[in-house]
Amino acid sequence: MAVLGFHHAAISTPDIDRLVAFYKDLFGFETAYEDAWDPGVEAYDRMMALEGTAARIVMLRTGNSFLEFFQFSSPEPKPQVGDRPVVDHGITHICIAVDDAVAECARLEAAGLRLHTPPESDPSAVRGTYARDPDGNVVEILEVNDEGHPLAFSNRALAAVWAAGE
Repeated sequence: MAVLGFHHAAISTPDIDRLVAFYKDLFGFETAYEDAWDPGVEAYDRMMALEGTAARIVMLRTGNSFLEFFQFSSPEPKPQVGDRPVVDHGITHICIAVDDAVAECARLEAAGLRLHTPPESDPSAVRGTYARDPDGNVVEILEVNDEGHPLAFSNRALAAVWAAGE
C-alpha cells in the first residue's frame, strides 16, 4: 500500500458561491476545479449510494490539500440546524494552519468570522481556536511554533514546494 497523504475534505452547502468566496477571500484558497452534473449520471449515484443526484462542485486548493464543496439540487438535502456541536458524530471540524494565530484571528474576526474564543496557548508551543464559517461548520485556526512538536509539518521546505504547486 502506498498512502500518499491527506487529499481533501468535503462540505455540502446550501450556498456554494458564498462558501467558496469565504474560503478564498479569508484564507487565500484557490479554485482548482469546478463541475456540475444533472440527474441521471449513474456513476455519481452509485458512488454516493443515492438516486437522482445533481450538484455543483468546487474544489479549492491550499498548500498540498484541497477542500471540496457540493451544492446539491437533487435529492433534496436536509438543512443544517444551527451550529452543529463538535461532540455530534461525524466530521467535527477542518483545520487551517497559520503562522500567527493571534494576528490571523484578529483579521478573520474583523472580516466576520465567529470565533469560539481568542486563540488558546499551551506550553508545547501550539496556539489555536475554533471558529464558524458562514454555514456554521467549525474551522480550527492552528499555529505550531515548535518544529519538534508532533503537530508541526515535518518538512517545511517540502510544504513550500507543494504550496507552490511544483
